[in-house]
Amino acid sequence: MTTLVLASQSPARLQTLRSAGIEPVVFVSGVDESQLDGLPPRELALGLAELKCRAVAERSDVPTGALVLGCDSVLELDAPGYEDRPLGKPHTAEAAVERWRSMRGRSGVLVTGHALIDTATGAMESRSASTTVHFAEVTDAEIEAYVATGEPLHVAGAFTVDGLGGAFVTGIEGDHHNVVGVSLPLVRNLVAALGHQWTALWAPA
Repeated sequence: MTTLVLASQSPARLQTLRSAGIEPVVFVSGVDESQLDGLPPRELALGLAELKCRAVAERSDVPTGALVLGCDSVLELDAPGYEDRPLGKPHTAEAAVERWRSMRGRSGVLVTGHALIDTATGAMESRSASTTVHFAEVTDAEIEAYVATGEPLHVAGAFTVDGLGGAFVTGIEGDHHNVVGVSLPLVRNLVAALGHQWTALWAPA
């Protein structure tokens, strides 16, 4: 069995990996994300994933020979004023409400950067995955109620597809897991590119 280290504090990413048979060790990178401010969405997502991955892989308490996975997600929104703006976590209720008023009835592309390091060799593979998300024509009252739950404040794009926000997503084109925060097919490809077997990551039954 190969140990996977998840360089993320995202409960959704952890649960996705667990549902796929993997029990990762979790380390939070603690990197300063602002150091990459100004990059376009796709470059930002991949750059932050690589930063987080390297920061954790360099820790002395990471299990020997582990694979370290770093991820970061942003939303590209097809709306006036949001061109080339990477939309991460809104953090405040005001920002989340404004975001949703722009998102409703429109489509966005959820981009997740993935970086995987083999600590035994130092080799790294990184790629991003993109999934188109179509948002419902939600009402002002629905937006206010959703934001009041606190859920959209701390997730990329100000929505979830696997939580309360799922009812406000009318369709997805691409990998559903990527919208949750980690593309399982992409990670499998990264694992293979580093010379490992995906099935070797599965936790013993």
